[in-house]
Amino acid sequence: MSQKVRWGIIGLGKIAHNFAFDLRISETAVLQGVASRSIEKATKFAKKFKAQKAYGSYEALVKDPDIDVIYIATPHVLHFENTMLCLQYKKAVLCEKPLGINLTQVQTMIQEAKSQNVFLMEAIWTRFMPSYQKVLELLNDGAIGDVISIRADFGFQTTFDPEGRLYNKKLGGGSLLDIGIYPIFLSLLVLGMPSDINAMARMTNTNVDSFIAMLFEYKNDAKAVLESTFEVDTPTEAYIFGTKGKIKLHRRFHHANTITLYKNGEETVFQLPHSGIGYIHEIEAVNENIRNGDTENSKLPLAFSEQLITIIDQVKAKIGLWYE
Repeated sequence: MSQKVRWGIIGLGKIAHNFAFDLRISETAVLQGVASRSIEKATKFAKKFKAQKAYGSYEALVKDPDIDVIYIATPHVLHFENTMLCLQYKKAVLCEKPLGINLTQVQTMIQEAKSQNVFLMEAIWTRFMPSYQKVLELLNDGAIGDVISIRADFGFQTTFDPEGRLYNKKLGGGSLLDIGIYPIFLSLLVLGMPSDINAMARMTNTNVDSFIAMLFEYKNDAKAVLESTFEVDTPTEAYIFGTKGKIKLHRRFHHANTITLYKNGEETVFQLPHSGIGYIHEIEAVNENIRNGDTENSKLPLAFSEQLITIIDQVKAKIGLWYE
């Protein structure tokens, strides 16, 4: 491997722009190549972010021997196909969430990564935010006692566009996969796998959810009350309630810069700003994994992603949501 970790990017939409912006501030990485189905789009992107090469096909980028790891930022329904292509060419992969659109896909991807002995991780940037490291530290120190409930919401108002990414079923649309995954992620991180799942949703005429409310129960009788919506702007905050206090993750909780500990009638505010746009933290984590020859990341192991999609599949079944 060269001195710096050499990245490739597949899919050059908005999130790829944000990722590439943060990649530029990494001292341990370089953007080696970018790929789009349009060579014009790839060339423009490469020029903007000073990538070494631009490709008009994903296959061409995957075959580039000078690329160490590939970030996949295509629509949800393409994650499986694109990741499998990379893994089959023994390329390490950081794939945007959700890793796959169902458990079968995710298990197949994990199996392929292990078979090829290649690194694979779901790109849940939240896990690597400084604020989340502090939350876990507080929980591990027993700052709020035993966790008894979580409340988290994620909502923003959008204009209904049946052909747009958010509402188009063929592109994996719906609030659940796009933003509902964040409240579910938090519940899994803090409470583990639920013993019972309840959910209800409001569906659009494109047969994806525009609003979903979830109630998870756990063997220790803890509860998680979670919500996501494209219909209205919501506080987009999260609370973790314990027997001795509570922790608030301020707006937007999935990349919070501020958390507050409420305990014994006192408030302790922690300012924990992320660097760049926020992707740099997961980028540096993956850079370290690649340089160490790891096949998984210890903070976000593949078993966690398998549990996450297991929960999502159960929620989908509850609300009658499915994808081809």
